[in-house]
Amino acid sequence: MRRRQKPPLPKRHGLDPARLRLPEDGTWSTIRDHLVQRLPRVAPGRIDELLAGGGIVDLDGPIAPDAPYVPGGAVWFHRDLPQEKPVPFDLVVVHRDETLLVVDKPHFLATIPRGAHILETALVRLRRDLDLPDLIPAHRLDRATAGLLLFVIDPARRGAYQTMFQRRRVHKEYQAIAPFDPALGLPRTLRSRIIKEKHVLAAQEVPGEPNAETEVDLLEHRDGRGRYRLRPHTGRTHQLRLHMNSLGIPILGDDFYPELTDKPVDDYTRPLQLLATTLEFTDPVTHEPRRFETTRTLRAWSDYEGWVNGTESSSDSG
Repeated sequence: MRRRQKPPLPKRHGLDPARLRLPEDGTWSTIRDHLVQRLPRVAPGRIDELLAGGGIVDLDGPIAPDAPYVPGGAVWFHRDLPQEKPVPFDLVVVHRDETLLVVDKPHFLATIPRGAHILETALVRLRRDLDLPDLIPAHRLDRATAGLLLFVIDPARRGAYQTMFQRRRVHKEYQAIAPFDPALGLPRTLRSRIIKEKHVLAAQEVPGEPNAETEVDLLEHRDGRGRYRLRPHTGRTHQLRLHMNSLGIPILGDDFYPELTDKPVDDYTRPLQLLATTLEFTDPVTHEPRRFETTRTLRAWSDYEGWVNGTESSSDSG
């Protein structure tokens, strides 16, 4: 297997530099000319600043502003980061050993860098705060969902754990708070076909062969609300949220289902009441049983009035 080339720039904020390969058939006079065309969202003046400051490099070091184009070569640089407001909630370390790190993620914190969320993500925070530059997630949680996330510390073993999730060899449980409907017969298993189109925020259920399966059970109910246990057997985008909505009991705080609402990204009131509570599996390296449980609770169950009033404290935590 071909080994990945080590970047000539160090990580910054826990992030690898961007790598751009220079096309073999390029006819540009200079590397700068190519970058101006290749990176239309970056102002030419900013590219000039990076070149002048040694911020764009190849394997031999910083590239001069007038460096000639090299077909088939490659350059590295750190992209400018978007302006982000801090997510004012903490990650809780549940378990750490030489190979694995398990954390309890708060609501509103994305798992990995994407789009407008770069520094304010679980991966970047953990790489930086715990000095674990090679940390990688074995799976993901939606930004809106709180709960257990498993990361791999040892790069040589990441494949074994990521494959374990891909092959559905992990028993996962969630809890959700949603309206109580006494007419619903629970427990039950829901099966449907879910698709998620690129650049469309919400997923949808469509006719066809099912590709998503969820067990739903009612744990208890009071005051018109239910506390539900959800066991997904597949991992489609927004699967649990869609299946709860299809039962007519959308999860409290859901800004996507049944209706997409325009909630500001830094509005931390009334988080989605969905929590990843349990991860259980046979360790693919040690072959020992592993079980991890959340330290968090869902606020709409433990403090409904506080959740309704929308105070910005993360009481969905231990």
